[in-house]
Amino acid sequence: MSQEIDQTNEKEEYEQFCTICRRPESVCGPLMRLPGNINVCTSCMQKSMDTIENSDIDFNQFRNMDLSQFGMPVVNQVETEEEDGEKKEKEKEKDPKIRVINLGPMGLGGHQPKIKKKKDGPKKPPFTLDQIPAPHKIKEQLDEYVIGQEYAKKAISVAVYNHYKRVVTNTMDDIQIEKSNILMIGPTGSGKTFLVQTLAKILNVPLAIADATSLTEAGYIGDDIESVVSKLLAAADNDVDRAEMGIIFVDEIDKLAKKQNTTSRDVNGESVQQGMLKLLEGSDVEVPVGANSKNAMVPMVTVNTKNILFICGGAFPGLDSLIKERLNKHASIGFQADLKDKYDKDPDLLSKVETVDIREYGMIPEFIGRLPILVTLTGMDEDMLVRILKEPKNAILKQYHKLLELDEVDLEFDDEALRTIAKEAMKKETGARALRSIIEKFMLDIMYEVPKDENIGRVTITKDYLEHKGGPKIEMRTETPHHLPDKEHEEK
Repeated sequence: MSQEIDQTNEKEEYEQFCTICRRPESVCGPLMRLPGNINVCTSCMQKSMDTIENSDIDFNQFRNMDLSQFGMPVVNQVETEEEDGEKKEKEKEKDPKIRVINLGPMGLGGHQPKIKKKKDGPKKPPFTLDQIPAPHKIKEQLDEYVIGQEYAKKAISVAVYNHYKRVVTNTMDDIQIEKSNILMIGPTGSGKTFLVQTLAKILNVPLAIADATSLTEAGYIGDDIESVVSKLLAAADNDVDRAEMGIIFVDEIDKLAKKQNTTSRDVNGESVQQGMLKLLEGSDVEVPVGANSKNAMVPMVTVNTKNILFICGGAFPGLDSLIKERLNKHASIGFQADLKDKYDKDPDLLSKVETVDIREYGMIPEFIGRLPILVTLTGMDEDMLVRILKEPKNAILKQYHKLLELDEVDLEFDDEALRTIAKEAMKKETGARALRSIIEKFMLDIMYEVPKDENIGRVTITKDYLEHKGGPKIEMRTETPHHLPDKEHEEK
């Protein structure tokens, strides 16, 4: 009984597709239900009947054919051989009998993708105006996971707050509020992707992370531009209404820069920028369901990108030289001239970026204009890396502490050891990403040896151990671990 109720609820919540044209029921109208989980719309059925009528094929020759040899088992075969001769004559005058076959092996029947039906009436936003977290509340929760980057967290919090106010109210005193798309610029390992992931977790909205390097112009091998929206639809469990209020993060956006000094067609550079203009501004886009590219066997749905927040991020290597070139233009001979090397060692040089520099880098003006909020992230210094190791909610040291805690062993790190790890990470020049690989290398022997001895109670990582001048401090326990049996019990 419960299974029947679940199936009924599922039919009411999800809509079906035509097996032939792959259009949803809301687009093509009522469907004809056939055995073998086959649904056909009226237009496809009419086209099929017209094709049969206008064809010169004699279908009588297929009446007694054994279709099982083609891998299509017969589900319900109608008997055509009659003992009475008069019935045979009558059957010849009528249309040939049709066999109902299982089209599953051909990929025409069987499982169909599920897309939730669009609800009638106005769309329900993810939260009401009173429920939208204030910018300082959003930043407080970002502070629990992201260390540093104060300006970036503040700018993103305000942009997201204004965006969802726009989504909830739609209009404010008949003044149309424009979208607050964001462009994030920062060196590798500075936390661009992690910021967006944490933001989506706080707001509880669907998030799609796409890589701009795989996008190409329509008609070329690679992901279509609309595939970024199809990823958001999949993250929203194919719920179009929920997906239309989500967040899309396009990473490596700097790889779409216009190629310089080339005569070949720029199919994954400027062409992709031009194709993304309609997505960023807001338009109705037909996207495939459950696939990255459009084809005849994949159903299509329409998604409006008007209320989707787009965040584009990239490292933009070499942008600092363009900024220095612009800042040094005013240098000239005289007492008030700036030195040519004035900005060579400026740690906050990236914060002085302007849209002119990004345009010079290779991004077209129309693309930059649709990303009005420009956020820069600073590179990591030694103090920030030490804080990243131990302060966030899911800090790397807390993860390893939890792993050894399952063996009832305490793990500690000396302050000098943390400083040594941060210095080693600074040499790799990959930001916070280097911390995990460094700790993994030093923790390998400890994670291997600790489970051997049940009496180990605490392990302290020291600077000498990290510099290969000694070993870690090991303290023995006084009691038997709770998860391990006593020796007396083992003997019994």
